[in-house]
Amino acid sequence: MKSSFLTGCSGKLRPYSGSLFLAKGGQPPAAAVQDAPAQASRRTFLKGGAALMAAPLLMTSQKSFAALPPSPPTVPWQAILPDEITLVYGAPLSPAPTEAANIANGEAGRPPHQRWSEFGPQAEPYELHIAQRDDWVFNPSYPPQRTWTYQAAEPDLNTLAPVVFAHYGHPILCRIYNDLPAEHVGFGTPDVSTHLHNLHTGSESDGFPGDYYSLTKAGPTLTGPGGFKDHLYSNIYAGYDELGNGMGDYREALGTLFYHDHTTDFTSANIVRGLIGFYLLFDHLDSGDEHDPTPGALRLPSHPYDYPLGFADRRFDPNGILYYDQVSPEGVLGDKIVVNGKIEPVLQVARRKYRLRLLNEGPSRFYQFYLVRPNNVIQPFTYIANDGNLLETPLLNQTSVRLGVAERADIVVDFSRYPVGTELYVVNRLTHLPDDTRQPYQVVAPGVRVLKIVVNREPPEQDVSQVPSTLRPLRPLPTTAQLAALPVRRFLFERRQNMWAINGQFIDINVPRAVIPQGSAEIWELTSIDDGWDHPIHIHFEEGRILSKVINGRSVAVPPHERGRKDVFVIEGRATTRVLMRFRDYKGKYVMHCHNLIHEDHAMMMRFDIV
Repeated sequence: MKSSFLTGCSGKLRPYSGSLFLAKGGQPPAAAVQDAPAQASRRTFLKGGAALMAAPLLMTSQKSFAALPPSPPTVPWQAILPDEITLVYGAPLSPAPTEAANIANGEAGRPPHQRWSEFGPQAEPYELHIAQRDDWVFNPSYPPQRTWTYQAAEPDLNTLAPVVFAHYGHPILCRIYNDLPAEHVGFGTPDVSTHLHNLHTGSESDGFPGDYYSLTKAGPTLTGPGGFKDHLYSNIYAGYDELGNGMGDYREALGTLFYHDHTTDFTSANIVRGLIGFYLLFDHLDSGDEHDPTPGALRLPSHPYDYPLGFADRRFDPNGILYYDQVSPEGVLGDKIVVNGKIEPVLQVARRKYRLRLLNEGPSRFYQFYLVRPNNVIQPFTYIANDGNLLETPLLNQTSVRLGVAERADIVVDFSRYPVGTELYVVNRLTHLPDDTRQPYQVVAPGVRVLKIVVNREPPEQDVSQVPSTLRPLRPLPTTAQLAALPVRRFLFERRQNMWAINGQFIDINVPRAVIPQGSAEIWELTSIDDGWDHPIHIHFEEGRILSKVINGRSVAVPPHERGRKDVFVIEGRATTRVLMRFRDYKGKYVMHCHNLIHEDHAMMMRFDIV
């Protein structure tokens, strides 16, 4: 059974007793934020009427969160990020992958891979291991401590997760082993289900929340446990069947994706433990080669000057040990911002253009990032992609990027403007009220510096990269008459019974709440009431196009950076966002959920099936 304890990760045992100190508004005793045994399962609280009975017991007042002590101070700019990100490369797999689950050789009981004959035989084999480490240092002010990581067969101990470089038209068979200790204590669960956000792939490889597995356990949507699970990432564009060209619609390409754990009820806790990494997709336009001589290639800054940066809010106990409350439906707002696994690190760059891929890893904090000089003068950059999708045209001379949880932004910064020795900072100016996970509050200058960038060298060769005036074309929207003929589904995201609900219901992972014909298109209306919470809504499997936004009863313009394809839609206040969705090429079970991860884990998720 899974943990229902308020826990940190030092290994000491202490069961959660919420009213013991939180209801009194006092400081939690040190022992209460230490690791606790993984015993009673919160999953059992989320079934039927039991959820309504248990939810008040899980509720903690906003006032009590203010009693949590702040994370201990850290010394900034001590950790140096590597000049080049760590890549994972293909490797032979044994036993060989099969269309059906290889249960006899230890694979979890997944459904057969869809379109195996088209993509399976040519898929390049990859191997990742989900493992525990006990020596990760977030900052030299904190002790080495436990984290969970994705590792290649030969791990790089300087990173928590390697980056996958993939290419459209070249499928991957990724085998993901679960090497976590079954006797784990503390927050999180050693059962895992890895979701590749937001790859266009079969549901059996999507990382469905009910598909969690370990050597001894299987989720309700698997047929049996296993030590690994194979994921067929076909790396095709959406529209594969529609166009019949053996590839799909290149206008539907994604570039910046990420993989993370998605286990039912424990996504936030497992991601806080460390289970998240980047997956970058390239094609003939965005080829990952700034020297590409192919006509039409964009020649954007490429590796090692194509650099992903994941930003995550984390909280630490008075001893500097990672802390998370997976029980409360309010969660924990981190007061330390971790960048690629480090608190207040330094990135050293050459005097040339860089493509920086920014990801809000969560679990709850929103950001508005600025690039500034030491005197806080804001520096411009070029905004080229949102949620992994290249825009039609770059947005020049931008000064900030706002990111809800799971939103991404690709920006290009030209460091050739600065002499060697220049220091710059990425700062977050978007505040939350103290310990309030509900929504951001306001933009306040000068902000909190989360990453130092030092221009420390000349490039080894001439910078031939560019940002063209056109990037990736968009598929034209249907006509007004065609849109009017599409079916419309309305989804209300709201607080209910101290939990989080969609259309008044909590998640039942076994029951689809929408059944959608394969190949169809629909309009989804994502709606919230003005109840003090913001919801970054993520729809698995397909990107959507925002058709309109209404906030507080008034139509508002769609911002330029949101006029392309997206997979996360931030719903705030009293608002409705209408999204054009298509459901193509694959069938099976998928989910929609709030990507404020504590909302997701407390039931704001629904299953939909494509049939």
